[in-house]
Amino acid sequence: MTHRVEGCELCEQTGGTPVWQDGACRVVRVDDADYPGFCRVIWHDHVAEMSDLTGTEQRHLMGVVNAVEASLRKLYRPDKINLASLGNVVPHLHWHIIPRWRDDRHFPKPVWAVPERDKSAPRPAVPDQTLRDAIVQVLAEAQGGGV
Repeated sequence: MTHRVEGCELCEQTGGTPVWQDGACRVVRVDDADYPGFCRVIWHDHVAEMSDLTGTEQRHLMGVVNAVEASLRKLYRPDKINLASLGNVVPHLHWHIIPRWRDDRHFPKPVWAVPERDKSAPRPAVPDQTLRDAIVQVLAEAQGGGV
């Protein structure tokens, strides 16, 4: 049974456009024109910290985070990937996976900082299905061929 908390944004909403999910977590795309490919990996159950998970659950979640990172690197070719798990505003375990470019609005600062530039350079769009397929492929390779 999934543990939900009333009033928690990530318990009550998807947190973005769904791209992939399994029984433990989901990958969503964040709608941000300056940061195409910005994804979140969200644990389904309401927990606040990585240490609330078992070792197996931690490894599973980080495997999904790694698969999203690898997929974004392949599809977007960013200069850097930022990984963040903050939870100060929404204390529901989730990871941000953010492709970064030297000419994006905030580089080299975090995307939540005061912008350095008025806008980011345009980037090619990658369809959700293409991102999903890439994530599935990376997960399958990490598991020796099967998801």
